[in-house]
Amino acid sequence: MATGHKITIAPAGVHVEVRLGGVTLAKSDRAVRLDETGIPARYYIPRDDVRADLLRPSAQRTTCPFKGEASYWSVQLGVDVHENLVWSYETPIAEAAGIKGLLCFYNEKVDLRLGEDAVSASPGESQA
Repeated sequence: MATGHKITIAPAGVHVEVRLGGVTLAKSDRAVRLDETGIPARYYIPRDDVRADLLRPSAQRTTCPFKGEASYWSVQLGVDVHENLVWSYETPIAEAAGIKGLLCFYNEKVDLRLGEDAVSASPGESQA
């Protein structure tokens, strides 16, 4: 890992809900919070707690030196498709094993609620 770069992964310890356009995409009491230097906190959610019927596989892939290769999904709500809104590390590097196979949504593109609070990221932040 790069000097000064840090990742911590721990149970979120709070109810997490993800909504888009008034539709609930995910609800979980089993989410994991990933904190990473320079990136807003991300909430990784077990697949069983996500509306898989709304996800469409994407060809997009990215590689993070601190987590590994990410696969992406788009969300389809009626005729609207929200491209590459969800990602997962199917085989993360050892330091990120705690997020293996979990799904994550861009905070800044959805209505993310932790308990009773909505969460948003700083404008322009959109890294996975």
